[in-house]
Amino acid sequence: MDSVPKEQTPEPLTEYAHRLMRRVRSFDERRPLVWDLLLTGFWVTAALVDYSGGWRNVARDTDAPNWLVLAMSLGFSVPLLWRRSHPRAVLLAIAPVSLVNGWSGTALQAALLQLLVIYHIALRRPQRALWWTAALVLTPFTVMAVRHPQGSMDKDIVPALMSIVTAAVIGIAVRTRRNYTEALEDRARRLEIERDQQARLATAAERTRIAREMHDIIGHNLSVITGLADGGRYAATKSPERAAQALDAIATTSRQALGELRRLLDVLRDESPADLELTPQPTLTDLDQLLDGVRAAGLPVTATVKGTPAISPGRQLTVYRVIQEALTNTLKHGGPDATSDVILSYDPLGAVTVTVTDTGRGGRLDDIRGRGLPGMRERSALYGGTLEAGPRPHPELGWRIHLHLPEETPQ
Repeated sequence: MDSVPKEQTPEPLTEYAHRLMRRVRSFDERRPLVWDLLLTGFWVTAALVDYSGGWRNVARDTDAPNWLVLAMSLGFSVPLLWRRSHPRAVLLAIAPVSLVNGWSGTALQAALLQLLVIYHIALRRPQRALWWTAALVLTPFTVMAVRHPQGSMDKDIVPALMSIVTAAVIGIAVRTRRNYTEALEDRARRLEIERDQQARLATAAERTRIAREMHDIIGHNLSVITGLADGGRYAATKSPERAAQALDAIATTSRQALGELRRLLDVLRDESPADLELTPQPTLTDLDQLLDGVRAAGLPVTATVKGTPAISPGRQLTVYRVIQEALTNTLKHGGPDATSDVILSYDPLGAVTVTVTDTGRGGRLDDIRGRGLPGMRERSALYGGTLEAGPRPHPELGWRIHLHLPEETPQ
């Protein structure tokens, strides 16, 4: 069914005015001189129109020569071209003209253009400058009230003072709003920068996590496959059945590695979590399967468990990966006659201690430079644990990995 188009509501007047002001400000930012020339030309034209005869309607002395009135009209309006860049200099340049205007009694309405300069001083200069500005502008009005009185002096001084205060207040208000807007824009920029930095940090952390998982998965399974392949090659000449068993174990291990790798790479897809296959991470219940795979690869392993496990899945994954990495390193570097021993102790309060030793060839400095030990230390640090790794004390041969995870802190 076709939807009925909604009746377009007329654009609000305020929105139209805001859009128009944005266009004016944009034009002013691009071509400030053009805008200054246009406004100055407008005020010069208005002053010259007043010079053509209208000034006599409010003048207190109409006997001033025309050349003087023309000079004062231009003196009040032309300097406005520099009102934004040098407002104080413009006001000082107009001050003699304003003083002559008050002394002669012509009372040109162009003198009100000084209020524009006061506005720009309040907008762009320190507020203490407004005191001498007000005194400078009020002086000609005082002179005119004394030389050409027209009623009480209050009628000359108070309106001029109120006009000055109004212009200054408008300038201060615009300046305050502009500073507030700039502060908001600066805060938005800083928040955007912080957001980008957080995104980059999160990306780096995720890459590190994925690299660590891929190292654990691929490194361990390839080491098992290598051990099985070596054993199958030796058994092929003497016992074809043992060779076939090794090939079956290689196929099983390869499929497991491929499944874990596919699950890990699914995280990188642009899909929602609901579309991903939810496969649980290994826990300590999978430890026997891990040990069986290592034994099948040719590494004799003994395991001793002390206490009752009662730890969170995340800590179980850490313990599992540390044991997996330690046995993988023994498969890689321990040599054909190496054996390994795993001792897993659970504290009643929730602390866990893991010690993995082997009787291989000794320290593996090449692994220290790789991802194995740093990955184990990163996993341990996530739960406030410590990990020690190094050769066993002389005269014993081999390597020792010791992990300690403290008791869990209640959330």
